[in-house]
Amino acid sequence: MTDSRDEPLVLGIETSCDETGVGIVRGTTLLADAVASSVDEHARFGGVVPEVASRAHLEAMVPTIDRALKEAGVSAKDLDGIAVTAGPGLAGALLVGVSAAKAYAYALGKPLYGVNHLASHICVDQLEHGPLPEPTMALLVSGGHSSLLLSSDITSDVRPMGATIDDAAGEAFDKIARVLNLGFPGGPVIDRYAREGDPEAIAFPRGLTGPRDPVYDFSFSGLKTAVARWIEAKRAAGEEVPVRDVAASFQEAVVDVLTRKAVRACKDEGVDHLMIGGGVAANSRLRALAQERCEKAGIRLRVPRPKLCTDNGAMVAALGAEMVARGRAASSWDLSADSSLPVTDPHVPGHHHDHDHVHEVSKENLYS
Repeated sequence: MTDSRDEPLVLGIETSCDETGVGIVRGTTLLADAVASSVDEHARFGGVVPEVASRAHLEAMVPTIDRALKEAGVSAKDLDGIAVTAGPGLAGALLVGVSAAKAYAYALGKPLYGVNHLASHICVDQLEHGPLPEPTMALLVSGGHSSLLLSSDITSDVRPMGATIDDAAGEAFDKIARVLNLGFPGGPVIDRYAREGDPEAIAFPRGLTGPRDPVYDFSFSGLKTAVARWIEAKRAAGEEVPVRDVAASFQEAVVDVLTRKAVRACKDEGVDHLMIGGGVAANSRLRALAQERCEKAGIRLRVPRPKLCTDNGAMVAALGAEMVARGRAASSWDLSADSSLPVTDPHVPGHHHDHDHVHEVSKENLYS
């Protein structure tokens, strides 16, 4: 183990959706994780409104960075780099983060690293369980993504095995919570009701599990429609909707497919580690069923604690620190936000023009 002072000290900024996350990491050690969420401002719309999110990021950015530095007990000039989510995500929201990261990096004379949101969700597990084994199979499930990814090097090689072809798992949770009048966001509240329900009460469909279906892809729109129709039929007949049983049966249909496909991918690829991340990874039933199936298959399961599963700055800092540790090229100043950045680009070096090193651009430290 290297002396901790030699490990890269990196600040990460995450603004892909409705959380303004700022994290500070030294190597694989988390020093600060500050989040300002605008979820309450979106709740009355029943979903995330991009313009509302962008404005909230703008207001929260500087205070959240200051809070993170204070929490970590480090000074901005001690940082070895600034990492930021360059995509995928909401274009306007991403731009706020990228612009802030550029401003801080430029003013401090530090290298800038534009990183991939999905690769960051995988890398965050290093803060919890130490360095990622190579290769690692990762199942990422959130409001915007459901993907099965194989990573042999988190800084340069992430291969998509499968993805959702329609709604992400998190969107399905939000929709069903809305139909059941349980509020927004749907994930935590359905998890809570499902604990008191019977997961076998209603046989909801398991999407894309037929013999001719794509082996590793997911589909949740059929399930979403089936559940909504079932609820509507009950209401139309004047019967009471058994909310807890619906929640449990719906949740079971989602996590059954997710875990089944993830374990199958591990077996097919001969990988003995499965990492689960993203907001839906905070779901208690997903964790329990994944654990059960992994144990049976001899696969080691790694799931970060719930706070690290949802969008946060720590995951971006973790990937940034890994970029620095492995000597990956910094991003150039023309780094732009890419709302559909492919997962095959864990980081975005960009074009360096005449300035190969960030330090040449800013000779003196403008920030001190």
